[in-house]
Amino acid sequence: MLTYLARRISQLIVILLGSSFLVFNLEAIAGDPLEELKTSSDPRKAQMIIDLTRKLDLNTPPPIRYFKWLGGIFTGHWGVTRDGQSVVAEISQAIPTTVRLVLAATIIAILVGIAIGVVTALRQYSRFDYAVTFISFLFFSLPIFWVAVLLKQFFSIGFNDWLADPQVTTPWLIFFGLLAGVFWAGVIGGDLKRVLTIGSVAGVSTVAILWALSVTKWFGSPTLGIFFVLGMGAGLALLTTVASTGLGNKPSRNTAIAMVVLGGVLYYPLQALFAFLKTNYNGWIVVGLAFGAIGVGALTGFFFAKEDRKPVMRTGAIVAFLVGLLILLDRVMQEWSPYVNSDFVSNRPIPTLGQSNDELVAQLDSHPNFWMGTLDSLLHIILPTIALTLISFAGYVRYTRGNLLEVLNQDYIRTARAKGLSERTVIMRHAFRNSLIPLTTLMAWDFAGILGGAIITESVFSWVGMGTLFRRAIVAFDLNLLMGVFLITSTLAVLANLASDLLYSALDPRIRVGNGN
Repeated sequence: MLTYLARRISQLIVILLGSSFLVFNLEAIAGDPLEELKTSSDPRKAQMIIDLTRKLDLNTPPPIRYFKWLGGIFTGHWGVTRDGQSVVAEISQAIPTTVRLVLAATIIAILVGIAIGVVTALRQYSRFDYAVTFISFLFFSLPIFWVAVLLKQFFSIGFNDWLADPQVTTPWLIFFGLLAGVFWAGVIGGDLKRVLTIGSVAGVSTVAILWALSVTKWFGSPTLGIFFVLGMGAGLALLTTVASTGLGNKPSRNTAIAMVVLGGVLYYPLQALFAFLKTNYNGWIVVGLAFGAIGVGALTGFFFAKEDRKPVMRTGAIVAFLVGLLILLDRVMQEWSPYVNSDFVSNRPIPTLGQSNDELVAQLDSHPNFWMGTLDSLLHIILPTIALTLISFAGYVRYTRGNLLEVLNQDYIRTARAKGLSERTVIMRHAFRNSLIPLTTLMAWDFAGILGGAIITESVFSWVGMGTLFRRAIVAFDLNLLMGVFLITSTLAVLANLASDLLYSALDPRIRVGNGN
């Protein structure tokens, strides 16, 4: 294993050096950073050309300049931009923005895409399968800038107008009821009677819930409350148990129920803690609570299960985390009314541009309110996240469906069924894991592309991240800035390639790195 890693890392270093040498010299030859100044009518033109030439060391031939740049990389000096700013400082400011923008969308796309892909594979050639296939290809083919503009028009401008009188009219109630009925009937499937029953229950329930929320003016002042947290937590516990071990697994079911009950018991103490954190925020407390919830869930599963503890512990950890997330979301939502009615928002909470409300952030510096700041950040990121998710999740749906169908036709799957194993065990423990193997490369590359930024999305929503820096470097012939961005993204790309190989070994015991396999 160590020999394999050493060999691969050596290869990756050579690849990085070779690619960076080519990019540096090609960009240096292709563009002239002085072109704009040479055509300028500024009386200081000559002196400005001399200053920029010295600052960027343009009198040195590109190959020699590359090795000087490479030496600076090893010493921590990545050069300066055309504006005289440190490249390291520019990238350090852009990376958190890009991670905040792209990471959530990537994770959601993976989880939702894989989940829907599994369902479509199990409902092959059903109406649900055809519908998801059509929607996946539709989203995959749409240009991201067009999706972003539509989201801004309907989910920002239109939604803000609707919030002036947030009533769900009868036509929309019927539409959402039919949509929910068709979706859940397609997911669960079965004979005609079962499909009609499930569709009717889901549709009527959706209409009743939306009607109740509309009548009680919930959309004007949305909160969850302990009963909603318990109800939603119970639903998530049910879904998690079904996917993880099946409802027939009593220890797993009891563990999930225990986590929901514990969430109800701790609801008010946690709300009191969150109220304290409103003006005394410490990020490590929230992180510690998240890990604590996961640990408590896993420990509860350990005690409930007498054998085969790992799946039960996994169920408990997931349910505990989700219930805790609901309680945290409830606290953030309590700031909705003050946020919407503040002078800096003026009853239009869904923004179309920017990373934050600068005026509100300035006020929060003098009057700290962590939860309102969190709500502001979430509202600014929601539209870019939806745009990126809609485009990328389609690929995961199609890959997961194809891989799972291929695995389900293998001999060992037929053997597992012949042994009398339940269908859930066959799918989740035998087929699903092996269907993930080809997806590891796609997931690794997607995570590697996170710091590369989303150039178009950042432009449409006026975010300043790595994609914006890359575009600025290309347009302005800013070689040092370009190479700084390239170094980060190319390093992640080659590491993603190595990570996917190691994941192959973890997912498939037949693959052993370092043994010539």
